[in-house]
Amino acid sequence: MFFAAIEVFKGAGLLIYPLGLCSAVAVFIIFERAFALRRVAVMPQDLVDAVVAGRPLVGGKHTVLARIVEFAEQHQNDAGAIKAFARLEINRMERGIPYLDVIYAAAPLIGLTGTVTGLLRVFSQISPDTGLPDPVQFTSGVALALSATVIGLTIAIPSLVGSGYLQRKIENYAAQLDVLLERILQRGRS
Repeated sequence: MFFAAIEVFKGAGLLIYPLGLCSAVAVFIIFERAFALRRVAVMPQDLVDAVVAGRPLVGGKHTVLARIVEFAEQHQNDAGAIKAFARLEINRMERGIPYLDVIYAAAPLIGLTGTVTGLLRVFSQISPDTGLPDPVQFTSGVALALSATVIGLTIAIPSLVGSGYLQRKIENYAAQLDVLLERILQRGRS
């Protein structure tokens, strides 16, 4: 089993390096953003309850909601600036996610490139005398050539799922922040 996996990686040729880079970057972004987008790091419940109830805000100083509230307190008479700051915070939550979109588009193409170059190698080994390949080497070569595409798809699918999940999570936070932002702006007017 282990040796079969090594053969698959060998079949990708030099393209295993960009595929490996894509894989490492995708894993890092997915785990880093999943950690950064925990509810307690974005809008802890005690802070949300305080904003909704109009109570003094305590705790959660390093969260997205706390930064928006702090900015709103410093710029009470500028609702446009407060809304713009909230949009910047949402943009900050999206950091790195566009790279997942690039990875899930590029990884299969890199894999396909490896497959095409592998197939070119296989077909170039056809005997000029007989016009036929050695059947064992031919089937082995085609299998190895296809391994690059398999690796590319193995990277692309989790990147696509991770990107979709994280985008949806940010959209939910953005909707909740919009509601809370109205409450924060009402507090500043009164």
